[in-house]
Amino acid sequence: MVWFTGKGAAALILAAMLAACKAAPAAETGADWASYDGPTAQHYSPLDQIREDNVGRLGLAWYYDIDVGGSSMTAPVAADGVLYFAAGRSQVHAMDAATGKLLWKYDPNVGELAGDRMRPAWGSRGIAYAKGRVFVGTMDGRLIALDARTGRELWTAMTVEKGDGRYITGAPWVFGNKVVIGHGGADFAMVRGYVTAYDQATGTQAWRFYTVPGDPAKGFENKAMERAAKTWTGQWWKHGGGGTVWNAMAYDPRFNRLYIGTGNGSPWNQKLRSPGGGDNLYLCSIIALDADTGEYVWHYQVNPGETWDYNAAMDIELADLPIGGKLRPVILHAPKNGFFYVIDRETGKLLSAEPFARQNWAVRIDLATGRPIERPEARYPGGKPAIVYPSPIGAHPLEAMSFNPRTGLVYMPTEDRGAVFIDPPSLKDWTPRDGQRINTGLGVPPMGLKPDAPSSALLAWNPVTQKPAWKIPGDRPQGIGGTATTAGNLVLFGRGNGQFTIVSATTGKQLWAFDAQTAVLAQPITYLAGGRQYISVIAGSRLRTVEGSGAVWDYRTQKWRMLTFALDGKGNLPKPVGQVAPLVTEPGFTVDPARAALGATVFAQRCRVCHGPAVISGGAAPELRRSTVVADPAAFASVLHDGLLVARGMPQFPELTTDELAGLRHYIRQRARETSSTTQANE
Repeated sequence: MVWFTGKGAAALILAAMLAACKAAPAAETGADWASYDGPTAQHYSPLDQIREDNVGRLGLAWYYDIDVGGSSMTAPVAADGVLYFAAGRSQVHAMDAATGKLLWKYDPNVGELAGDRMRPAWGSRGIAYAKGRVFVGTMDGRLIALDARTGRELWTAMTVEKGDGRYITGAPWVFGNKVVIGHGGADFAMVRGYVTAYDQATGTQAWRFYTVPGDPAKGFENKAMERAAKTWTGQWWKHGGGGTVWNAMAYDPRFNRLYIGTGNGSPWNQKLRSPGGGDNLYLCSIIALDADTGEYVWHYQVNPGETWDYNAAMDIELADLPIGGKLRPVILHAPKNGFFYVIDRETGKLLSAEPFARQNWAVRIDLATGRPIERPEARYPGGKPAIVYPSPIGAHPLEAMSFNPRTGLVYMPTEDRGAVFIDPPSLKDWTPRDGQRINTGLGVPPMGLKPDAPSSALLAWNPVTQKPAWKIPGDRPQGIGGTATTAGNLVLFGRGNGQFTIVSATTGKQLWAFDAQTAVLAQPITYLAGGRQYISVIAGSRLRTVEGSGAVWDYRTQKWRMLTFALDGKGNLPKPVGQVAPLVTEPGFTVDPARAALGATVFAQRCRVCHGPAVISGGAAPELRRSTVVADPAAFASVLHDGLLVARGMPQFPELTTDELAGLRHYIRQRARETSSTTQANE
């Protein structure tokens, strides 16, 4: 289903494709997938050995059981017949891409060094390859370069300062002789965002660009920060400001620019961080930087004065599209807020913006000004609660979207999910809490006020007409994984129900599926090894809770795997082994309601982000209702308070008191009993 019609449009498309082929270096022929966004900054591959007419022959070529735990959202890269990926706490693996033989493994010892930064961070979402080097970021803030052939560490750069709350989960971006890395942390600490460029060969810092202004009394790094400070009020710098570049970027060789997507404010609630209002530049923006110097070129802000966690950290895809009878270089961007943006890459001018999912925070985007026309009630004024769509998870969440220049369509995972926003009881008395919980600056929603049940879908979107082409419903919320698309007219994606799926890029018709025995939400890649096309993807649940229908994945019995497919592959996965442990209800244990209430608060502040709301895990972390450790007070304290399992990814909480530890045990036991009859009946 190609949306471009007419001789003029067809000529423009053909010209764009021919120009791209002529300009593309050998590394961009599709043989390699060396960076997070693929060979074309579109999550698109020009390979077509595996096509719509032969994909039925696709089979498992090999698999590898990952023995270092989670990080199932990590995206592999492939270069020169070797597949690289980071799993667990940024442990980098190098494998023969054709056979799955492990060539080397590198452990940066994050568990020993990350400390409190492990609380909000789940591992690496991607790595990068360039010029014989593999680059990986770590949760303790290091950027590391490895020899791609041997795994030997070449250099390490500490990109953050000790105890500043920053951490790295996103992929590095490589171009020219530089490697660029951002960081996260603004949700959990008082953090000011920035990106830093380093020399690929030496690790020497080349430049750094801050995304929000600091304390005016200390001066400004550049004119961009001086201008930005005029859009903030109060003493925002005491909260850090936020604006971290924790996920997507894109390099544009045509203009030699790096585009970065910035995050939400710290805290979320603008009434706290900038009480007099203002646009709060450069939060929730795409910023164009000179790739050589890091100097500001232009920006486009999707949410001025953002107050809902609608960050612009989702994919930044580069394309050439016929707009108004002219072929224009554009950015395609679908951030959390539910609007799809087409932006001129050269000037930063907004060309079009239309909603691709349910949203009620804005009437529309004004193309004359580039600004949203907001609905005032969405800002939850005067202490009044508001159900706002989308939720902070986003209409387009973390999972990658892709663009196919042959079909002209974008393929993106979407969520239909709302959230209740309300101020805390006292704006004046609110204070941030480092590392313990997300600093939203929001209050507790009133009882009975809930949004509709959430759902998910894979949406094929035409960025020229700003209309949908087709849509595939998900089987559950957060049910659609990251996507990749190919010249073989294929869209590759996984599902929360355990199916790795391939559909027609033009029609959405399912062509092939594979039972991965666990959720597949990471983005797939495709590449050549020995002249043969392969498809690889990480399998393993990243769901922190169980929602809706579909399979329930158990952290201890599911296998975290690298799966690799090829035409006429003959491999098979072994049958699942092990049984889900029973709920530990401890009949002789008396639950104290007061202690359980204290434990519920502690759990919400420190534990729910990994182990799931209401102690119901979806597979991203162990199911605590089934843990025998909870039944042993000494063992429980050794894990939480003393950090016994830090090396395995379990954070340490030395600030927890004896009463708080006891409260957690009472709350977990209470939840096990409350859910024992219904849960065990369904197993």
